[in-house]
Amino acid sequence: MRLCRCEIGGVTQVGLYSEELVVPLNDAAARHPAPSVRDGFPTGCDDLLRLLPGGDSESVTRQLVDWLWGPGREVGRLIGRSMEQVRILLPVPKPNKLLLLAGNYADHIREGGGVATERTETFPYVFMKPASTTLINPGTPVQIPNVSPKAIDWELELAVVIGRRMKGVSEAEALAGVAGYTVINDLSDRKFRPNPGRKERPKDSFFDWLHGKWHDGFCPCGPCVASPQSITDPQGLSMQLSLNGEIRQRASTGQMVFPVAAVIAFIASFVTLEPGDIISTGTPAGVGHTTGTFLQPGDELLASIEGIGTLRTPVTG
Repeated sequence: MRLCRCEIGGVTQVGLYSEELVVPLNDAAARHPAPSVRDGFPTGCDDLLRLLPGGDSESVTRQLVDWLWGPGREVGRLIGRSMEQVRILLPVPKPNKLLLLAGNYADHIREGGGVATERTETFPYVFMKPASTTLINPGTPVQIPNVSPKAIDWELELAVVIGRRMKGVSEAEALAGVAGYTVINDLSDRKFRPNPGRKERPKDSFFDWLHGKWHDGFCPCGPCVASPQSITDPQGLSMQLSLNGEIRQRASTGQMVFPVAAVIAFIASFVTLEPGDIISTGTPAGVGHTTGTFLQPGDELLASIEGIGTLRTPVTG
């Protein structure tokens, strides 16, 4: 199942997501024939974590969604809202942690001039973005920062939403703690250089790179969360990003150096993962920096991952 947070008529709620319709689950639950579902669904809930694996209402939500796919299909069509009637919101608006990977696709490492290494020879590079100011809703324009406007780049990534508290889990256990999967565009300022007249220090280039990840609005996310039941293999998903209709990235999540389970296990070996934490798993080749193509006002990015959906991001000045 794919669930989204959305605003309908000024009310924030949860819906069953498709490219054509969003079915408000509150309305669907009220029409379900079983009293256990009608009474058991958390009316007014806008927290996806409660409805996905690891949440207290996952079972009743699954029953409701199964009904909407089967006998309740006509009800879903009747009460479904078109995309013009719905404002799609961030699936997890306030994660405790927003963790991202650098260099997790060999072709992306090579296109940047680096040397790709085997998984056994290295470890995942993990960094963070400030969630409260970088995460933005699907469809919300990202503004080119005045402080450094000339080299803003895109990065299509599969993101993992954590559903259970985890620490010290094995790779074999890691996927059991996943609530679902979504799409992130890890926007990056490739040439951020604060104080151009500065005296260089040995670590300046590292912090220029890191600070270039932190501009406001630089982490569009959504449009929904696909449950692990609908994505049984996170390493078998096709990915595609287009800029103004031209495909720039096309890859598979199977090309990751460190697969999703390994990434979770590595982070959880020294960091306690909590429900709602988001881990974005790196980008494949095809970023703008390779060809010197950077974002400008008026551009539009479409970032798509099989089984999840398409994250649209307009660009403004």
